[in-house]
Amino acid sequence: MRSFTLRYATFLALLTVSACDDNTRHQTSTAALVLEGKTMGTVWRVSLAGVDAQRESTLRHKIQQQLDEDDHQLSTWKHDSVLSRFNQYRGNQPQPVSDEMADIVTLALRVGKQTGGAMDITVGPLVNLWGFGPNRQPQKTPSQAKIDAARAQTGLAHLQVIRRVDGAWLQKDLPTLYVDLSTVGEGFATDHLARLMEKEGINNYLVSVGGAVLSRGQNPQGKAWRVAIQKPTDQENAVQAIVDLQGHGISTSGSYRNYYELDGKRISHVIDPVTGRPIEHRLVSATVIATTALEADAWDTGLMVLGTEKAKQLALQQQLAVYLITKQQQGFSIWMSPQFAAFIQKP
Repeated sequence: MRSFTLRYATFLALLTVSACDDNTRHQTSTAALVLEGKTMGTVWRVSLAGVDAQRESTLRHKIQQQLDEDDHQLSTWKHDSVLSRFNQYRGNQPQPVSDEMADIVTLALRVGKQTGGAMDITVGPLVNLWGFGPNRQPQKTPSQAKIDAARAQTGLAHLQVIRRVDGAWLQKDLPTLYVDLSTVGEGFATDHLARLMEKEGINNYLVSVGGAVLSRGQNPQGKAWRVAIQKPTDQENAVQAIVDLQGHGISTSGSYRNYYELDGKRISHVIDPVTGRPIEHRLVSATVIATTALEADAWDTGLMVLGTEKAKQLALQQQLAVYLITKQQQGFSIWMSPQFAAFIQKP
């Protein structure tokens, strides 16, 4: 069974590109050791340079074990996960969590505040109402009364991170508050894979979980790892732009893959916490490059909710590396911040 709310639905908007290969297939050089698997309702991929193939089995086991542990913390599909137990708790006493969980929530609350609530990890009741969580897709458009009832159960102000020398806790003052970390889960897991590679003494790698990617060092040709931003089409290998991550993390959120039809309308998985409804604006893809994949993953969701113009303003204000694709009557328009332009490479 899938583990995470499918905001990503294996959203492969970022394709690995060989530094010496100008085609756009999802591949690295044949000299790289490439490992792949499944986690959190999506796929993980690790590309390594200068690593003996004899280590493949051991590395694969450690990678999967690490991701399974992450899933056990963050999953909203598994009733015994750390997050699910917090969501099921109906009191207001602080609940113990790992330092990593506290870090994720702290960052999510910060980005949520900076986006004016557009990135809201308490939006779970609305995600579930619209059929993108553990609940099935609705047979008809939810009534305004149901939307209002779900919105009344959300709000970042109801969630607090408590840190002391003896540990970390999450506390909610709304008993029914439901936290959904799927908007940042891929970035968190990607950063975790990077730390695992460093622990294993591997310095040249490109790791990804779903739509979040992070690289360090060089590929087997001694050049920078590169990834391609995918065009907003159903063709998986259609490249929009190629970037050199320069040791950063990158994440893309988009509205054109994960959706369903209801009452003659396309229902996007991206939910606006303010309206309680799926977004209807023309921004179809937001890509963010940041120091960590976790931070990139947090920002891309908030920008997608805001729409093109507000996303532009916020990117410039916060000096974010952002790449936006907006649907026009004929084709698409592209906008990138000055910070993002520094990462763009010629195909």
